[in-house]
Amino acid sequence: MKGRVLIVAGSDSGGGAGIQADIKTVTALGGYAMTAITALTAQNTTGVEGIHDVPAEFVARQMRMALIDIGADCIKTGMLHRADVIEAVVAAIKEYAPGVPVVVDPVMVAKGGHLLLAGEAMQAMREGIVPLATLVTPNIPEAEALTGMKIRDTDDAAHAARMICTLGPKAVLMTGGHLEGNLVTDVLLHGDKTFEVFQAPRIDTPHTHGTGCTLASAIATGIAQGLALRDAVIRARRYVHRAIETAPEYGRGHGPLNHGHSIPEFR
Repeated sequence: MKGRVLIVAGSDSGGGAGIQADIKTVTALGGYAMTAITALTAQNTTGVEGIHDVPAEFVARQMRMALIDIGADCIKTGMLHRADVIEAVVAAIKEYAPGVPVVVDPVMVAKGGHLLLAGEAMQAMREGIVPLATLVTPNIPEAEALTGMKIRDTDDAAHAARMICTLGPKAVLMTGGHLEGNLVTDVLLHGDKTFEVFQAPRIDTPHTHGTGCTLASAIATGIAQGLALRDAVIRARRYVHRAIETAPEYGRGHGPLNHGHSIPEFR
C-alpha cells in the first residue's frame, strides 16, 4: 500500500459515485484512502432524492484529524456544495496540509441532472478551492458553469481550460465525455500552458455513474504515489476505461463502474 489520499466529498448511498467510488478507486490502485464527508445523499442509479448537510466545522474537523495523525500525499475534493463548506475546506488545507497536491473535481450536477451545488457556492468555488488546485478535472457542464461559455467541441474545451487556468490552478483536465462523437477526447492543459489531447473509443453504455469521481481519485492516487501528472492521468484514464467496459450493469438507470477490475480475485 503506497500513497495516502484524503478525500473530501459527499456520500452516495447507491455506491457508484462520491466517497464510495473514491475509496474503491484509491484502494484498487494500491493507495490508502481517508475521508472527510461533506454531505449525505439519498440516491440510486435513477437519481438523487435528498441531500443531508454536514456542518462545515465538522467537515474541517474530519480533515484535521486525518492530517495531524496520518498525513496525506494528495488531497482530492469532490462535492463541496455550500460556500461555508468550501471556505472551511480551504482553511483546513492551508493550515494542516500546506504544499500537499490537491486534485479538485468541481462536482456540480449528478449524472441524472440533479443540481448538487448551491448558488452562492459558485463564487467560493472559483475564488477558494480552484486556485489551490494542482489539477482541476471539470466535465463539460462543470466547465460551462465555471466559465460561462458554451462548449460544443474540443476547440471550445481547450479555450475553457485556458479560462479556468486564469483562476489559479496549476493544470486543468477537461473531460470530454459529454461531447458527441465516437471518440471521448480529454484535453490536459499543463502548467506551462501547453496542451495534450487524450482519446479513447466511446463505450456505448448507460453505466457511467461516478466516472468523474473515479477519474479524479485515480489521478490523485497516482500523484500520491509519486507519478508525474501526465503519467497519473494516463494510468487513471486506462483504469476508468476498463471500469466502464466491465461495469456490472446494476440498477435501472445510470449504473456504477467496476472499480475492482484491477484486483485479482481473492481465494
